[in-house]
Amino acid sequence: MQQEKAKRITITLPPDMLASIKLKVSSGSYGSTSELIREAMRLWQKKEEEHEVRISLIRNRLEQSMKSGEPVSLDAAFSRIEELHKRRMQENS
Repeated sequence: MQQEKAKRITITLPPDMLASIKLKVSSGSYGSTSELIREAMRLWQKKEEEHEVRISLIRNRLEQSMKSGEPVSLDAAFSRIEELHKRRMQENS
């Protein structure tokens, strides 16, 4: 498989970001500005992929929840929780 040739782009950054980049490159943490930006892009891409996975898992959980039976009102759910809590507190006293 042939690797696509890298292409040059121009970006505009605020002074504080540019200063951070220059500091990291001059300290030897990165070999070049391009290397640092590529690393930042890889981290961003990974974060985006992980976000998509989380959203997919949430959607699946919501679909399973909708198919799991009759809905219960929020008030009824909290009343049941309070009842169970009171019962457990009485058992433990």
